[in-house]
Amino acid sequence: MLDRKLLKMLNEQLNREIYSGYLYWSMASWFDANNLKGFAHWMKKQAEEEIDHAKKFYEYINDRSEKVEMLPIEAPKSSWSLPLEVFEDTFAHEQKVTEMINSLVDAAREANDHATFEFLQWFVKEQVEEEANAEEIVQKLRFAGDSPSVILMLDQALGSRED
Repeated sequence: MLDRKLLKMLNEQLNREIYSGYLYWSMASWFDANNLKGFAHWMKKQAEEEIDHAKKFYEYINDRSEKVEMLPIEAPKSSWSLPLEVFEDTFAHEQKVTEMINSLVDAAREANDHATFEFLQWFVKEQVEEEANAEEIVQKLRFAGDSPSVILMLDQALGSRED
């Protein structure tokens, strides 16, 4: 049986992961509307990954014989002015998710719940990768500045994302 505070936090994180997918689909939609199909592809892959993260939380809560609670999902932002702004929001969002995962790890420690602590270690490592990927694209877009040719090259490169 999970600590009640920890269970609440795990359910909230499951829903935040779904929100993350929702946010990235919104970003993909903005890129599609602006004919930046490679950027859109990258965001769609990111959205799928976030839903996979939510599934991990769902299964873990179930495996611990607890009830998954589906909470309301807020509408994400849907309009940006530039690809750089989209990826700055992506990076900021991933930093926020890292904070939430770290809070969960702290709560697992406080509850002396070794199984949940171990479960969360995958997410701790994943967030290092998520932040690094988003920050790398932010840096490239900052370097590109107002150069349409560099942005189109990045669009093409991001369209090749497979995972």
